[in-house]
Amino acid sequence: MGAGGARIAVWDLPVRLFHWSLAALILFAWWSAETHHLDWHKIAGSLIAGLLVFRLWWGLFGGSTARFSDFVRGPGTIFNYLRGKTKAVSAGHNPLGALSVLALLLTAVTVVVSGLFAVDTDGIESGPFSDLVDFDQGRLAAEIHGYGFAALEGLVVLHLLAIVWYTFVRHEGLIAAMLHGGKAAREGMTAMKPAKWWALIAGLLLAGGVAGWLIHLSGQG
Repeated sequence: MGAGGARIAVWDLPVRLFHWSLAALILFAWWSAETHHLDWHKIAGSLIAGLLVFRLWWGLFGGSTARFSDFVRGPGTIFNYLRGKTKAVSAGHNPLGALSVLALLLTAVTVVVSGLFAVDTDGIESGPFSDLVDFDQGRLAAEIHGYGFAALEGLVVLHLLAIVWYTFVRHEGLIAAMLHGGKAAREGMTAMKPAKWWALIAGLLLAGGVAGWLIHLSGQG
């Protein structure tokens, strides 16, 4: 911790809203599928798609700690971090946390995209792009959708376990940081640099457009 327990800005509001909104929508998507509320499931999937589009955009043009260039590292850096040879000085994700974020994002994208082409066994409930593939391809997409969501559940469990470990072993308030956006400063850390206003507006318009378009194509709008 820095002198006098100084706190620095780590996560901007868009990142924090994305994080909690995605968690809530994934939970809702799971519940709606389990209870066969497929209309709601399609809406949840469309909103998740919009969120993911925003996060990918924000990873390029967002605040400094949200950018992929800030936290994505190669295998060598991750290996050295695990061996304790590389200290994480980024105010945002450490090399291992960055790997978890990428895995979660890529898996969520796979689940959403496969759901767009998925066809059920009766060919009745289908994704909005199912007309672009034949029945067998649609069924394959449905299988990928199901297996992908199972993988996503596993990654979420690992994510939660990591939070518990960092909270009680490393004494890092990851949950608090994702609530108020700040973190105790350490030597070598620099505070987050906020994004430009135009990047936020463009990202919101892009995400809202994608979500609205998919809801309309799904017949729910």
